[in-house]
Amino acid sequence: PPRSPDLTPCDFFLWGYLKQIIYKVPVTDVNDLQQRIRSACDNVTPEMLKNVEKETMRRLQQCILHDGGYVE
Repeated sequence: PPRSPDLTPCDFFLWGYLKQIIYKVPVTDVNDLQQRIRSACDNVTPEMLKNVEKETMRRLQQCILHDGGYVE
C-alpha cells in the first residue's frame, strides 16, 4: 500500500532505534530529552544506514513480487 510503514525506513528502523536508546532510563526533563535525541542521532553510523538501505531494497523487492499486496 502507498506509504506503508513496512517500506518506510523511519518507521521500520529509526523510530524504534531512537526510542530504545532515548528511553533506556527515564527522561528527567525536556533538555535531557533533547540531548538524548541529539546523541542517539549522532550515533547512527554509516554501516547502520547501509544496512537500512539493504533492508529497504529487500522490502521493496518483496512488495513488487507480491504486486503490492501483503508481505510477512
